[in-house]
Amino acid sequence: MTYRPLLTARGAVLAVALALAAGACGSSSATSSTTTTPSATTSAKATASGPLVGLFKLDPGACGATGYTSGSYFKMVMPGGDLEQGKFFADPDSTCADKNFILITPGSDGGLSTVDYQPRPAPPFDGSGNALASRIIQPELFTGIKFSVSSNPVEPQTNASVPKPSITVNDGKLTGNVQALTGEWNKQAFSQGSPKPDGSLPGLTRAVTGTYDASTGHYSLTWSSQISGGPFNDFTGLWHLEGTFVRRGTAGA
Repeated sequence: MTYRPLLTARGAVLAVALALAAGACGSSSATSSTTTTPSATTSAKATASGPLVGLFKLDPGACGATGYTSGSYFKMVMPGGDLEQGKFFADPDSTCADKNFILITPGSDGGLSTVDYQPRPAPPFDGSGNALASRIIQPELFTGIKFSVSSNPVEPQTNASVPKPSITVNDGKLTGNVQALTGEWNKQAFSQGSPKPDGSLPGLTRAVTGTYDASTGHYSLTWSSQISGGPFNDFTGLWHLEGTFVRRGTAGA
């Protein structure tokens, strides 16, 4: 009987056709999968640019046997010095082997917020002049009296209205405005933001700069702010913060 070979031949043709169709579908799926990768990369880059609204958590400053090793710190440049070479003020209360470094410990909020102000408490000092602000950093001994920082809608030294801190990233580089930051010590307030409350950059005051790794959240921020008035007139505060940025709405922010 001749119909069996005919069916066998037809079956073979059908099998080949099905195989070709399956191959075409697989190729289309692979192509589709490949084309989605660039859009995901583009999305990641997009989220790494623009305002960073959240909490800049601080890594505490650390020193080894010979001096500073990592983390956040503050230094004071003496009048006539420069930001790189100093001369720097040596704090006898510094816990670092290099007394030019005043190590910073995170405060109760964990670091610097760009969501809202972190104002000084009332009163801002105890009876001995120790600063009581403790949200951004923990008060640190400085020449026998504790200093700290806060961010306020009205900057206490100048009584100027200032915006809340803001930090922006572009291609991994950070810029920002920290006009609202005030240093507090011995019942006195010192503008320690950049730019100054009037928008200027006097003396050794320098704009906020830094770096940001969107994949890990690690950041570093540096700025300087020359002091006007008081016992440290024309000294310059040099600030270096580093740690992990946590966006608003995520755990830890």
